[in-house]
Amino acid sequence: MEPILTLDNVGFTYDDMPALKGVSLELHSGEILGILGPNGSGKSTLLKIIDGILLPQEGEVLIKEKPIKNLKRSDLAREVAIVAQETHFRFSFTALEVVLMGRFPHLRGLNFEGERDLEVAHNSLEATHALELAERSIHELSGGERQRVLIARALAQEPEIVLFDEPTSFLDLKFKREIFKLISRLSRDKGLSIVLVSHDIDLAAQYCHRILMLRNGTVYNIGKPGDVITSKNIETVYDCPVLVDINPASGRPRVSLKD
Repeated sequence: MEPILTLDNVGFTYDDMPALKGVSLELHSGEILGILGPNGSGKSTLLKIIDGILLPQEGEVLIKEKPIKNLKRSDLAREVAIVAQETHFRFSFTALEVVLMGRFPHLRGLNFEGERDLEVAHNSLEATHALELAERSIHELSGGERQRVLIARALAQEPEIVLFDEPTSFLDLKFKREIFKLISRLSRDKGLSIVLVSHDIDLAAQYCHRILMLRNGTVYNIGKPGDVITSKNIETVYDCPVLVDINPASGRPRVSLKD
């Protein structure tokens, strides 16, 4: 099966400071790829390149074998959606109004949303267990509720790839688990391909099919969680002594800090 997303030797530089160098990867339908690495390793730049916000200065990005540089923004938005780390709303939109914003690539000209758009928005809220929040202000929602609405907005674009930039960074332990379980279910049930940037190594290890570990803008390692999340790799990449063992509940790697 051909990959839905391909990065071939991608490089990007900010003002003579390399952010990514020689990054290559493939993403397949229904796969969750976790991106790990310390601050400044190039994780956010990588997401921006996949989303078409930045164009690579070296190499190429392909969506279903088509270079994204040749796609219109609206066409790319039908393929790729992003759930950003921080999203601010100046006005008190309802959750439903926020989700309807995800329909922008499917609207033509100055047309308003129609019945089909409302149907997709309601289905997206239902898929994220947020339908009961539809008429509530986005400003009134808890962190976990708000994140479910933002994921629903991404689903409303009807993409095949969804990018997540630190989806649990401001959430407590319960909601972190809920969001990762939701992402896993959406990948399994809807066949969505997921690229997920996270600092939560344990949850990434538990829910991601593969892990890509970045170091100084390059791919340090990529593979199954058990092959990538090792004491040696983490100590080298994060410059921090750790103990990695196996979580008896999941069978996946588990990371503990050493004194």
